[in-house]
Amino acid sequence: MLIVTGTVELDAAKVEVMKTAATEMARATRQEPGCRVYAFWQDIERPNRFRVYEEWDDAASLKAHGETAHMASFRAALAGAGVLSRDIYCFEPGPMTRL
Repeated sequence: MLIVTGTVELDAAKVEVMKTAATEMARATRQEPGCRVYAFWQDIERPNRFRVYEEWDDAASLKAHGETAHMASFRAALAGAGVLSRDIYCFEPGPMTRL
């Protein structure tokens, strides 16, 4: 399993653009083979900052996701959203312990 998580911060005037694009992206992505979880959250203290969290079966599924039409549409929406920062990481988790 792979986990992708991080944040995107954008121009405050473009929050609605991000919300629309993220909603469309998440709905389409959750239908992809190999996608376990795909969601965005808006920071309540910094409304122009969003967190993405994804779980994928494997690297091939994640690679195929990057080549989809809905990913291309999302990238185009972000390009016009005045992205101030983008901090996204991918990792493979080790053994888990319930807290």
